[in-house]
Amino acid sequence: MNVVVFGAAGWLGRAIVDNLEGAHTVRAFDFGPEAWDAWADIDGPFTGERHNGDISDFNTVHAATEGMDGIIHAAAYFGQDPDDPKPWLINLKGLWNTLEAARQRGIRRVVHIGSCETVHPEGHFFSAEQRRPGGGIYPLNKRLQEEMCRSFYDAYGMRIIVLRPDYIVDSRLGLGRFREKLGPEGSPTRNGWVCRHDLAEASRLALENDSLGFDIFHVVGTPEADATCNVARSRDLLGLTYHGDLEQYR
Repeated sequence: MNVVVFGAAGWLGRAIVDNLEGAHTVRAFDFGPEAWDAWADIDGPFTGERHNGDISDFNTVHAATEGMDGIIHAAAYFGQDPDDPKPWLINLKGLWNTLEAARQRGIRRVVHIGSCETVHPEGHFFSAEQRRPGGGIYPLNKRLQEEMCRSFYDAYGMRIIVLRPDYIVDSRLGLGRFREKLGPEGSPTRNGWVCRHDLAEASRLALENDSLGFDIFHVVGTPEADATCNVARSRDLLGLTYHGDLEQYR
């Protein structure tokens, strides 16, 4: 199928487009040519179809979805400055633009990369119905994104799958998202890690799944996560096998 990936140049986005290559035709979307420089030293150049633009502009997003059969939304802005409008424009307006463009074009396969803790601070089991706590700008943005996805499903019957990673690392390279070294001499494995290649595989499997309507899955690669969140459902319903070797970094 033809798939557009929003946030394709990012730490996770590069793993997603690499995972999709050979299985689907990929259109990669990010904010500009400079976005592709961030991980070029690690992931190399991306030579496929690239679209650059502002995800908070509806017409730009609508144009990027033309001719697409599926969408993976992995765009995210992590700023915490209360005077910075970008978290609200990129994370919330950007997702609304994506979902509304999908609705208008009749795109029935949408995967959204959310975010969540693996262990609830009050000890609750994190089911799909258990909302993410936290009042900071980024946690609130991610919770509101999930509610937006629920709303589009309830209102229009759109098929949307939300994936909830915690902290995304690369078990092949031994690096975290901030380029920190993994392991006892750097950042040792903690409950909540997921290898970005496993999360990319989950994104593809969610996109290809024909049996689910709206659903939310924790995607976490550490074995302790089974006791605290619904990560088992990612294996049972998506058919995901976690290959990232995180134990080597304990």
